[in-house]
Amino acid sequence: MAKVRTTLTIDADILRSVKREAARSGRRDSEVIEAALKKDLGLGVFEEIWDRSDLSADEAMELALEAQRWARSNPS
Repeated sequence: MAKVRTTLTIDADILRSVKREAARSGRRDSEVIEAALKKDLGLGVFEEIWDRSDLSADEAMELALEAQRWARSNPS
């Protein structure tokens, strides 16, 4: 995945917590922030599920299609 540089304005206490976690875990500040954003935005959920699943790719696809069919036939 391509990385881009950005500037953020965040609370000083949050930045201290990021720096503390980065030092504790041996990661860069940006890695800690990126991991927190991914978790909060739910971006890592599918990878975690896939890593824990014993389904084959075909079985996973069929399960996904079944869920899609159900969602389309049961609108909110």
